[in-house]
Amino acid sequence: MIEQDLGARLRMVRLRHQLSQRALAKKAGVANATISLIESGQTSPSVSALKRILAGVPMTLAEFFSDELPQVKSEVFYRAEELTEISAGAGISYRQIGSAKAGHVLQILYETYAVGADTGLVMLQHEGEEGAVILSGKLEVTVGNLTRVLGAGDAYYFNSQTPHRFRNVGKTPCVLVSSCSPPTF
Repeated sequence: MIEQDLGARLRMVRLRHQLSQRALAKKAGVANATISLIESGQTSPSVSALKRILAGVPMTLAEFFSDELPQVKSEVFYRAEELTEISAGAGISYRQIGSAKAGHVLQILYETYAVGADTGLVMLQHEGEEGAVILSGKLEVTVGNLTRVLGAGDAYYFNSQTPHRFRNVGKTPCVLVSSCSPPTF
C-alpha cells in the first residue's frame, strides 16, 4: 500500500511538472523502467534513489511527502469544447480527453494533422503502447523500418519504444483518435 501511495505521489508530482517518465528518468540519471516500476507500485526506491529522482523535478524529500495531492475530479463525459489542447503549431493539434492531473493510466487524443504536417524527421520514441483509428484523410505512419499510408477506417497499434513518426500525405486534413498508455504528455 505504501509503494502504491508513493508511486501515485511521484506520478502526480511528475505530471504537475509536465515531465514524461523518460524525461524525469533522464534528468534524475536513472533507468526509464525505474520510474515506471515505482509509479506502478511494483518497487519501492531507497531513500537515496528517491532523493536522486526528486532532484530531477527539483523537489526535496520533505516537500515530496508534505505536498498535498489534489483531488482532481475525473469526469465521465466531455463536450468537444472541453477537450484540452496540449500541443499546437506545425499544423498538428492534439486535444486530450480529461486532465493529466487526474492520474489516468490511459491517454486519449483527438488529433488533427494539416495537409503536409508531420512530427519531424527525428523519430519519436517513448515508453508504452499506442494505437489509433483514422477517421478521415491519409496519414503516413512509420514504425521502425515499416511505413504505411493509412486512410479512413484503417488503424495502427505498436510498442512506442520503437522509433516512429507521422505525416499527412493527403490533400485534406487527417483526423484520428489515438490512445497511449501510459500517458506521454
